[in-house]
Amino acid sequence: MKITVLGAGAGGTAMAFDCALHRHEVRLFDFAQFPDNIATVADQGGINAEGDISGFGDIAYAGHDIDEALQGAELVYVVGPAYSTGPFGEAVAGKLSSGQTVIVTPSSCGGALAFKRAAGLAVDDASIRVAETSTLHYAVRLTEPGRVHVFLKLKAGNLLAALPGSHTDDILKLIADVYPSMEPAQSVMQTSLQNANPIIHPAVTLANAARIDTAGVDFLFYEEGVSDATGRLIEALDNERIAIGRKLGLTILPDPEMGLRQGYMLAANYGAGYRKAPGFLGIGAQPQLDHRYLNEDVGYGLVFMSNLAKQVGVETPTMNAIIQVTSVLMHRDYAGEALRTPESLGIAGLAADELGKL
Repeated sequence: MKITVLGAGAGGTAMAFDCALHRHEVRLFDFAQFPDNIATVADQGGINAEGDISGFGDIAYAGHDIDEALQGAELVYVVGPAYSTGPFGEAVAGKLSSGQTVIVTPSSCGGALAFKRAAGLAVDDASIRVAETSTLHYAVRLTEPGRVHVFLKLKAGNLLAALPGSHTDDILKLIADVYPSMEPAQSVMQTSLQNANPIIHPAVTLANAARIDTAGVDFLFYEEGVSDATGRLIEALDNERIAIGRKLGLTILPDPEMGLRQGYMLAANYGAGYRKAPGFLGIGAQPQLDHRYLNEDVGYGLVFMSNLAKQVGVETPTMNAIIQVTSVLMHRDYAGEALRTPESLGIAGLAADELGKL
């Protein structure tokens, strides 16, 4: 196929490499304010990867021209943090064609809905198939421009749902050569809630805030950052997420259980399970608190989940506490900003049973 990847961060670069390795013609796009990785990929004609998947993948185009990037695309991946979904949707508005497939990966809570709204597509528009995944396919970091280290490519446990859902099975078949272990989700509400980044990242970050906020202090985010006490905080958040899903009639797996299925973890517990997880070994902590682990995972993830819980009548005291404490540390009002909520996605008026069937 001809595949376009929107987003040249670590995830998008890994995806572009993997699709190229499977002999697809891949075009890589990002906005002009992120030039370094794009320029290097263009200069060297492809992407170097090491780790769980490795080698060199030829890239047909890498640049900032959205029309050139979309040329002939049959499949478009939107890869990036939650705050990139809207801008990517706006960039392709009016440029997509009937029969194309768009996959927002990861959903980062309501990604398919956010993309459709930004791209000017109706929720029930089936001419352009839009889907989302529950998580990114890789544990990956950019080690330098044009090169990624893939700590893990998921073995299982990544869910996909289309919007409308009648397209889910066909889209899974479309991407099966690169992602044979992808699984169908009940709905985009399941893919949104199964996203565990808002459950893990803020808890570990807040528990290690002093270390992160001290210049020159480096540590391993999971191996050194997850004590048993920190694990209890993750577990409390996870229980609230699972309760929201239960109210919607959806099965949301505990994160350690999903981590076992994906190949990240060896033990389904919230402490040593993270510290000794093969898929997390060697991943360093972020260099500062002003980072997507708070700005995305609280501002878009926990705020969305907290508002959704309130809408359907589920109590989330731990989520609300994390949102409040993070707001104090970052001198921001994440709840007040309401960057990703059921209201912003156009689903605020739906009852629990309607949301479960979305």
